[in-house]
Amino acid sequence: MNQQTGTDRDRIRELVELLNRAARAYYQEGREIMPNIEYDRLYDELSELEQRTGIVMGNSPTRRVGYEVLSELPKERHESPMLSLDKTKSVEDLKTWLSGREGVLSWKLDGLTVVLTYEGGRLRKAVTRGNGEIGEVITQNAENFENVPLTIPFQGRLILRGEALIRYSDFEKINAEIPDADARYKNPRNLCSGSVRQLDPAVTRQRHVNLMAFALVQAEEDGAPLDFQNSFSRQFQWLSEQGFDVVEYRMVGEDTIEEAVEYFKEAIQKNDFPSDGLVLAYEDIAYGLSLGRTAKFPRNAIAFKWADETAETRLLSVEWSASRTGLINPVAIFEPVELEGTTVSRASVHNLSIVEELKLGLGDRLLVYKANMIIPQIAENLTKSGSLEIPAACPVCGAETEIRKDNDAAYLYCTNPDCPAKKIKAFVLMVSRDALNIDGLSEMTLEKFIAEGFIHEYADLFRLSAHREQIVELEGFGEKSYQNLMEACERARDTELYRVIYGLGIPGIGLANARLLCRAFHNDLSALRKADEEELCQVEGIGAVLAAAWVGYFREERNNRGLDALLSQLRLREADQDQAETGLKEVQAGQETFLVPPELFSGKTFVITGEVEQFPNRRAVQELIEALSGKAAGSVSKKTSYLINNDSMSSSAKNKKARELGIPVITEEEFIDLLRQARQGQEAPAGEQQPSAD
Repeated sequence: MNQQTGTDRDRIRELVELLNRAARAYYQEGREIMPNIEYDRLYDELSELEQRTGIVMGNSPTRRVGYEVLSELPKERHESPMLSLDKTKSVEDLKTWLSGREGVLSWKLDGLTVVLTYEGGRLRKAVTRGNGEIGEVITQNAENFENVPLTIPFQGRLILRGEALIRYSDFEKINAEIPDADARYKNPRNLCSGSVRQLDPAVTRQRHVNLMAFALVQAEEDGAPLDFQNSFSRQFQWLSEQGFDVVEYRMVGEDTIEEAVEYFKEAIQKNDFPSDGLVLAYEDIAYGLSLGRTAKFPRNAIAFKWADETAETRLLSVEWSASRTGLINPVAIFEPVELEGTTVSRASVHNLSIVEELKLGLGDRLLVYKANMIIPQIAENLTKSGSLEIPAACPVCGAETEIRKDNDAAYLYCTNPDCPAKKIKAFVLMVSRDALNIDGLSEMTLEKFIAEGFIHEYADLFRLSAHREQIVELEGFGEKSYQNLMEACERARDTELYRVIYGLGIPGIGLANARLLCRAFHNDLSALRKADEEELCQVEGIGAVLAAAWVGYFREERNNRGLDALLSQLRLREADQDQAETGLKEVQAGQETFLVPPELFSGKTFVITGEVEQFPNRRAVQELIEALSGKAAGSVSKKTSYLINNDSMSSSAKNKKARELGIPVITEEEFIDLLRQARQGQEAPAGEQQPSAD
């Protein structure tokens, strides 16, 4: 790789990230991380670098973005068909396959394959893999991937393949915005597939899709192919010089491949992107192509799938878990076994079709494993008794259940619209911190109140005084607890419309979307209720699926009556519209309440150890960190941003490790200072690195 090109490319990425962060802080969070003159200087530097190198990233602030919403994605046949790879789980097979030759070992990424075409230095076309022969054209969406260059230095014709991915960290943030557990995305791959194939590119941009290049299909200039000296790895190096993120790879031979596989096996535990194995290709391009292909597979590369660690166990029971939407999920409970270093005793079975396919029955002998070494799954039922009874009655309310088909899979639902499980989950959301924020109404307390008949609809949350005598007699309650609850309910009456909307639990309408809608309709609830799907889709970030869910919710008269009754108990604050527009988040730490940016801890990892004094427990600190887009880890590593320990001078293993790595050890009070200073717009505390202009 040309050293200067690599340096310029890295500087472009650094400037794009820094300028976007500064713009986000200024326009969305109401704070400055650099003076305007410094922003302008860096912007000019970026513009000059883009012009000189020809590399312009899709998320560059120099780019003016316009979106055209499509009615459908056009189809197109690939110039070069995309075949699947032959697979093995044996390292010995990989050694045999190499036959003494040099190979390139890289991640097998678990996203959505996309083919990019560049002509004259510009991105001209992007097409999904589809069925390998025909894919969908997603050029507008690819232009809105986080890291796809729109222009590159190479002026000829370039075709490459890459994997579109959504990182685990972004996946968790997106899911956190969806209150309904059943509506959340199952894994990053599913979310990525839907994000890449959006009809509205604005939605793609919000999903933070990244692309990793893994194959160069064609690179021609003036009708002649570029010379990569017959080297597969040189193609990767050249793609990197053009501004692409290239999949991580290692050069291997028969004597080094085992060590390389072990390296990747350890690395997958820390990866922020999904991978389901490795790919081994011949470094000698001509040799690989000379081998031709079988009817199904090319012979120049082979996939290595992780040999899943399995354990035999016995099915003890199936837990049928009812949710707010009425869906009843089967969860297999089995005798505890050790897998990949942890003890597991349960695995989701997902739906009735899988129950039937596995032929489950109590007492059956199962083989279980961790998919991608993370998620417990049932690999095989060795007994196949098929004797498991599907509940005819809801496990919560006893009402009749029904089986519904969705995309050829069968699911079990409770038919009772007043099922306590639905009620409990709905009320848990409504009283949560981001909704009405009624302190003291835990899920257990709500369950008691619903069972006693105190609560039937949302408005009843503010009529609990009618049941004072019964409440103070309940186990765990008394006069003091009752008075605290009444005070919390009274405080909750003063709120904002977007919080109420979020608390309704309309599928897909998280806190951010609730804010967007209220802002777009100027807090006019009447207009919001009457809005049709076309009007709703005009709001940036609201697509057809969310619009349909919204219209469907307000089509039900029962929902409208419940909302009207609730609103009669509330005092909506108009003045806090500014808060909604700035996107600030209200959080509590100790005895203080803070209004801070919701992504305050984005990209930061905290480790919490020892006793806490100003929070109920360490779990409460972890939840606060995660609510502000941070990550709470269990052990100190070089990725740790702060170690929280009230005994900062302790000689504990975590403190020692933090000192060795130069990681700040802060007390609980210093952690709260992070919130105070974010609220006051001051500079970050010691240990917080400010962006450098150098």
